[in-house]
Amino acid sequence: MAKRLAIVLTEGYADWECALLMATARGDCGAQTVVLTPGGADVTSLGGLSVRSAGSVEDASPQDFDVLVLCGGTIWQSGAAPDLSAPIGRFADAGRPVAAICDATLELARLGLLDGRAHTGNYPGQLKDVVPAYRGEAHYRNQPQAVRGGAVVTASGAAPVTFAREVLEAIGLGSAELFDYLAMYGDEHRQATA
Repeated sequence: MAKRLAIVLTEGYADWECALLMATARGDCGAQTVVLTPGGADVTSLGGLSVRSAGSVEDASPQDFDVLVLCGGTIWQSGAAPDLSAPIGRFADAGRPVAAICDATLELARLGLLDGRAHTGNYPGQLKDVVPAYRGEAHYRNQPQAVRGGAVVTASGAAPVTFAREVLEAIGLGSAELFDYLAMYGDEHRQATA
């Protein structure tokens, strides 16, 4: 049976953050990617890309999906951020992976999921600045790559390549060849040679 990824997009989601994950999961791994949104509403990205929702994230069940992926975007730092404690709690309680990139890591911090495990975010201090109840400073990894701490994957908005890799690995997809392919997307950051 094909793996199923619940991709959570919100109004103003960051187009680039989950695109590589979604394309690789579908195109290279034969997985299903299902876009869920708060309330099941259609959403528009920061870049103006409109997406039709396949359903409400509030109804997402770990029996139906192998991972819950939260895409970043402007909403997570605003008062309009959705309360996703119920679906995230269901996935965490079931031991299913939960992944968040960029400002979506703030939702995991609000729920205390980062307090006792390795994680990262956009920059040191952001989680505590935006979520005063956050207590995971000792477990924060100040690195450019995504971090997997148990069944939780986190990444800065500048790390969609390693985010894709960690999510796919967390649900048992991928191979050395696939991860080499994903690494190619980061090659532009290597020093040019003459």
